[in-house]
Amino acid sequence: MPDYTHDTFVALDRGTPALFVWSARLLPVALAGQFFLAGQSLFAGLPWSLHGMLGGLAAVPILIMATMACAIGYLRGFAWWAFGGLALYGVQIALATGSATMLALHPFNASLLLTAALVLLAKIERRRALHT
Repeated sequence: MPDYTHDTFVALDRGTPALFVWSARLLPVALAGQFFLAGQSLFAGLPWSLHGMLGGLAAVPILIMATMACAIGYLRGFAWWAFGGLALYGVQIALATGSATMLALHPFNASLLLTAALVLLAKIERRRALHT
């Protein structure tokens, strides 16, 4: 039997806002696209600007989730993961604009960001499954 007292299960009767759910679904897709574009830029000659553009667009779902987790009381159980993702995204930008030594950590941090995004998505989908 699931633990319905967990902070992500608060007010299940209110559901989960669609914008929050779709942002959580979009983020791992955008990050997977980032890995693909980095590989294509590195090995197939695709312009790096595409990787940078998609990286900038990935900020949108991250900011949406962090804002909603902070602003909507019954979503506050997701705040740790949402703000963790936001912090990792900030580190990702800093690494991308840093020296070559710092840039070497960019793929590692990207894998941490993808992991955080997938954990957040799993938690949101679990909440949705318990609601239905």
